[in-house]
Amino acid sequence: MGEIDDALERAEAEAFTRNPPKSLQARINFLLSKLKTTRAVAEELGVSQRSVERYRRGDRKRPPRHIADRIDAAVRARWQPLVRKRRRREAATTGGITIETRARFGYSAPIGSTDDPRLRRLTVHLPPAYADRLFAARQQGAGDQQLRDIVAEGLQEEYFRDGGRRADRLEVAFTDIDYIDVSF
Repeated sequence: MGEIDDALERAEAEAFTRNPPKSLQARINFLLSKLKTTRAVAEELGVSQRSVERYRRGDRKRPPRHIADRIDAAVRARWQPLVRKRRRREAATTGGITIETRARFGYSAPIGSTDDPRLRRLTVHLPPAYADRLFAARQQGAGDQQLRDIVAEGLQEEYFRDGGRRADRLEVAFTDIDYIDVSF
């Protein structure tokens, strides 16, 4: 997963109407309800089937930190899929998304203008069309660079070109992301 994908995941998690299970036993049971077998859960978490059975019974209550993080990520990835879907649909049809980022932006522009990349902090609302493209690309398994290109195009059109009112030949490169946050 890349930075854009992580930011979209965090934005979806903000839409949860209930918190995911907290105890290890409840998390393992939730994963079992979704994946159906202890073998599938073990493969997902990268542990033995026996470990999953111990976690489920409560014989082991404190897995190593890296395993606990994997359990948390697996539960969050499957938590409230209908709520996530509804939020994505709203963003892609009516609301759009807001990108807040601090990243290095470079330009290719006509002679006489600067093309030196520099750090900028931007908060820009992108229309639903960009949200739709971003979600569709993510669902099709697009890599981080493809997602960055979609975000860069949206920022280029909405912020740098101001919706077509200025800098019509400006091309923006979106690199060196310090942080990125998405909300919808």
